[in-house]
Amino acid sequence: MDQHPIFSEHPGLIAIFGVAIGIMLALDLGLFNKKSHAVSSKEALLWSVVWISLSMGFSALVYYYAGPVKFYEFQSAYWIEKALSVDNLFVFILVFKFFDVANTNKHKVLFWGIIGALVLRAIFIFSGSYLIELTYLNKILSLFGHSGFTYDINLIMTAFGVFLVYAGIKSWSSGGEEEAEDYNTTRGARLIRKLFKVSDRYDGDKFFTIENGKKLATPLLVVVAVIEFTDLLFAVDSIPAIFAISKDPFILYTSNIFAILGLRALFFLLDNFIHLFGKLQYGLAIILAFIGIKMIISPFYHIESIVSLVVIGSLLVLSVIASVAFPEKEQVS
Repeated sequence: MDQHPIFSEHPGLIAIFGVAIGIMLALDLGLFNKKSHAVSSKEALLWSVVWISLSMGFSALVYYYAGPVKFYEFQSAYWIEKALSVDNLFVFILVFKFFDVANTNKHKVLFWGIIGALVLRAIFIFSGSYLIELTYLNKILSLFGHSGFTYDINLIMTAFGVFLVYAGIKSWSSGGEEEAEDYNTTRGARLIRKLFKVSDRYDGDKFFTIENGKKLATPLLVVVAVIEFTDLLFAVDSIPAIFAISKDPFILYTSNIFAILGLRALFFLLDNFIHLFGKLQYGLAIILAFIGIKMIISPFYHIESIVSLVVIGSLLVLSVIASVAFPEKEQVS
């Protein structure tokens, strides 16, 4: 059975995706952000609208070329990644505060962090899709001459499902509280300090500087590495989650990339309007558990893509409404 029809039947859709992403990245880096600057809420809102509009426009093309099922899969995977990324952005805010990164430099750090994410997500999604195809229990049993079972269980998907249910329970019990952490001791920071001698001070938005005739890395490069490794850890949740929605790597990758490319704008909105997301952690916990259960029971009962989309969308909306209706109380120091 062909799991990847878009690759074989609609190469034009792949070309549109590649051209659109290339143009937007070039415009973002080369035209609108030549100089580092503090991103205002107005600018962040504008870019958020642009990226979400592009994402929805591309999903309309998916509907036109590949039909409603692929459209629902794209939408579900997109909003899952978008929602789980908000949790990631909370940590980004803590990282920037820890390293005392100037507002004018945050955009550059996020840009290069996201460029790295584009590569890492491609590796995870396409290799994961390949491994899933190899780990159906009946396919493995057939290698030993066994006829197989009535229900074809996938070992990796089942393991992912159990992990996501656990992650959902853990996320709910944590209540969205982030423990204080020394980000200088994280793997990303240790890697940069192992590869380069790092200066104690920033030099504008530069990743390298010259001190006493020697070339040194600046703390800004350390921050980029910490952001990259943080995204790598969060991908452990988000990538398995979207495999519950579709096994088509094109749908998974394009929805993932459109969601990621809107993260910078979302970060600056989140930084200014963090009270609107106070209860989102609980919605995300339920979503993770729902997706995990869907993965576990998929060999026995198939939950339609449209149902998944409605459940995920409803939980996200309810989480934001609850956050506004019951805002977090500010701690008095």
